[in-house]
Amino acid sequence: MQLRISVINNGKGKNMRIIDLNNEQVDDIEERLEDFDEKYITYKMEGSVRIGIEEDGKLIAGLDAVVTAFKILYVSTVFVDENYRRKGAGAMLIKEMEKRAKAMGVNTIRLDTFSWQGKDFYEALGYEAVGHYENAEDGYSEYFFLKKI
Repeated sequence: MQLRISVINNGKGKNMRIIDLNNEQVDDIEERLEDFDEKYITYKMEGSVRIGIEEDGKLIAGLDAVVTAFKILYVSTVFVDENYRRKGAGAMLIKEMEKRAKAMGVNTIRLDTFSWQGKDFYEALGYEAVGHYENAEDGYSEYFFLKKI
């Protein structure tokens, strides 16, 4: 991989440069951000919800979510096999996730979905669309949802 460097004059007679970060530098930046955030996030919560539905030993649906800052559970993945959609499997996963999240002390759930995925599904389950954008060039929209529990 070729290292790309851009030099910028900061107006104070010193040159700064844009560099590609290695793994150690990424870890350093993430630690420094965590240290900064500790001034504003006065408590730490950890945990996750990783649940699925099996039928006759076959995984037909699953959900993965992790607790982030401020008692927020971020749902990164929800998937239901096509043959099981619109039959209650997804709603069952979401309801179980909400129950577990509440027991962990979570008070907000956030997630995002693309236009061809679950927008109507999440709205039907009481999630509030708090933002979206459209990318007409690539033919999609993305929606951002929250739910207070």
